[in-house]
Amino acid sequence: MEMKSVTRSLRVLEAVARHQPVTVGELTRIFGLPKSTVQRTLVTLNEAGWLRANRKDTTRWEIGARVLAVRPAALQGSSLFAAAREPMIRLRDALNETIHLSVPDALQGMVVVDRVDCDHAVRTFHAIGDASPLHATAAGNAVLAHLGKSEIDEVTAGTLEGYGEETITDPGQLRAELCRVRERGYAVNHNQYLQGVCAIAAPVLDGEGTPLAAVAVSLPDSRFEPGRQPELGRLVAETAAEITARHLA
Repeated sequence: MEMKSVTRSLRVLEAVARHQPVTVGELTRIFGLPKSTVQRTLVTLNEAGWLRANRKDTTRWEIGARVLAVRPAALQGSSLFAAAREPMIRLRDALNETIHLSVPDALQGMVVVDRVDCDHAVRTFHAIGDASPLHATAAGNAVLAHLGKSEIDEVTAGTLEGYGEETITDPGQLRAELCRVRERGYAVNHNQYLQGVCAIAAPVLDGEGTPLAAVAVSLPDSRFEPGRQPELGRLVAETAAEITARHLA
């Protein structure tokens, strides 16, 4: 019975991927299953991070960004992954720090989809598929700063969870920080999410200026030198701009 449930969940996941955004009723007709069974499966997949409700129509379901973490190699066929890989390696070689590529999971957060490690014995580590909040991370702020006003308002209207003393939890302060991110071209996280971990990130944009992803350099607080922030920010922003250009080419 348990294996049957797993098989059903995978088939529902595949169906959502093919027909998204899709309603419970549409899936019920596809599988010929009771509506309650389909709804229960969707909720389970949502709680596990594989599916999410469409933000504009919450009665419809779509694939969550976490699906990208199932097999990162599959991303090699995508133009975003292909565009990002070489610039990320060059940035790692220039700084000898860990480089991450993350994509937004709607307004739920950021999900790591690729990583290039440095060779320091002590280094930061985020597994492929790790999720993090928009408001408390450099990658999240880099993306959030380039979203529309309504989306920023939606994020700041909710409760901004605090992860430490440095986390910005006041909506007005977050909006001000996002303005600074737009002005300088990169976002900075100094112990705002994980204690002892710092990061600088910049957005990868599509042809209309909508953020598709964020590239970030991540390093232990012990190696973060505030005086180098402009230099690191420039290098990360240049890498993000190169990824954008390669992706659009």
